[in-house]
Amino acid sequence: MGQIFNLAVLSVANVGLTFAFQWYLLTQVGPGVETDALFVGMTVPQVVLAIVNGSIVNVLVPMLAGESVERRRYDSWFFCYLIGGVFGIFSALLLVFSGWWVPLVVPGFDDQGLGLAIELTQIQLLGLIFFAVNGVQLAHHQADHRLEWAESVQVIGNLLALAALVLALPSYGIKAAAWILVARMLLQVLLLFPGMGKPAAVSPRNPTLALAWGRMKPLLLGNAYFKTDPLIDRFMLSMAASGSISLFYLGQQIHLAVSQVINKSIVAPVVAPLSVHYKSGELAAFKRLCRDRLVMTSLLSVAGMTFIWLFGELVLAMVFGRGSLSPSDVHTLWLVLLWLGGTLVGAIGGQICASVFYVCGDTTTPTRMSVVTFSVYIPAKILAFFQWGVAGLAISTSIYFLCNFLIQFLLLRRRGVL
Repeated sequence: MGQIFNLAVLSVANVGLTFAFQWYLLTQVGPGVETDALFVGMTVPQVVLAIVNGSIVNVLVPMLAGESVERRRYDSWFFCYLIGGVFGIFSALLLVFSGWWVPLVVPGFDDQGLGLAIELTQIQLLGLIFFAVNGVQLAHHQADHRLEWAESVQVIGNLLALAALVLALPSYGIKAAAWILVARMLLQVLLLFPGMGKPAAVSPRNPTLALAWGRMKPLLLGNAYFKTDPLIDRFMLSMAASGSISLFYLGQQIHLAVSQVINKSIVAPVVAPLSVHYKSGELAAFKRLCRDRLVMTSLLSVAGMTFIWLFGELVLAMVFGRGSLSPSDVHTLWLVLLWLGGTLVGAIGGQICASVFYVCGDTTTPTRMSVVTFSVYIPAKILAFFQWGVAGLAISTSIYFLCNFLIQFLLLRRRGVL
C-alpha cells in the first residue's frame, strides 16, 4: 500500500502540473487557431508515445521482470540504441515531408492556421526520439521496481516546464510552448539514464531481440493502425468551429490524466508481480491479484464520472472560467467530459485486461480484437460526427473503449485466468 500511496501522490502532482501548464496556456491565449495548431503539432508525438507504450513497455516489462540486474541492464540499453535509431530516422523523414502530410491531417484549417500547424509540428518532431527512448526507460524502471523515481522525474520535468512557460509565453508566444514540451522530454530522458546503469556494449545478435520482436510485432502492427485515432479526430475537428480541437483535446486529457493516476498507482505496479506469479505457476495468486485490481479501478472510475456529472461544471468554472475562456467554452468542456465518460471506465479496465494478456505472453489476441473493433469504430465515428458533431464524436469514442474492455474481459474469463 505504501507504493500505491506514493505513486498516487506523484501521479496527482504530475496531473496537477500538466493541467497548470494547459490552464495557463488556454487562459492566456484562449481556445482558437494558435492552441488548435499547437495541439495538432502534439498529435504525432502522442501517437508515437501510444504505440511505444502500447508495444515496447508492455512487452519488455514482463520479459525484464525477475531477470538479473546485469541482464536487465544489457537488454535495456540494447533496446534504447535500437529504438532510438529507428525513431531518429522516422522523425527525420516526417520532418522533411511535414509540409505535405500536415495539410492532410487538418484540411479544415485556413492558410494562417495551416502554416502555424506545420511550424509547431516541425518543432515537436524534434522530440520524437526522446518519446521513444523514454518508453524503454520506463519499462526498465518498472521491471526494476523503481516506479517512484520514474514518476518523480516527470514531476521535475513538468514543474520546470510550467515555470518556463510562465516566463516565455508573454514574450515568445505559442512557439515557446512547443519548444518547452520538447525540452521537458529531453530532460526526463537524461534524468532516467543513470538508473539504467552503465551503458552496455551490445551485440545485434542479442537472443532477446527475437523473443521481444515475436511478441512486439503484432502489437506494433496493430497499434500502428488503431493508435492513429487522434489523427482522425484532428482531421474531423479541423472542420468544426475554431477552438473545437483545443476543447476536445482538453477533455480527453482530463480523462487521460485521471486514468494515468489510477494506472500508474494501481495497475502498473502489479505487472511485475503478475509476471512472477505466472512464471512460477501460482495461478490462484495471479487470479486474485487481477480481480482485486479490476474491482478497485472500476469503483474509482465510476466514482470519478459521478463527481464530474455532479460537480464538474462548477469545478471547471472555478479553474478555467477566467482569462480568455468564456462561460460557453467551460460549459462545452463539461459536456465533452460527460460524453467521453466511457473512455475513463473502459480505458482503465481495458489496460488491466491487456496487461494480463501480455503477462501471459499473448500479444496477438488483444491486438486482433482491437483491430476488428477499431475497423468498425472508425466509420461509425465519422458518421456520428457528421450527424451530431462533437457530441457524436465523443459518445462513439466512449462506446468503443467500453466495448474493448468488455470483449477482453470475456476472452480472459473463457481462458480461466480471471
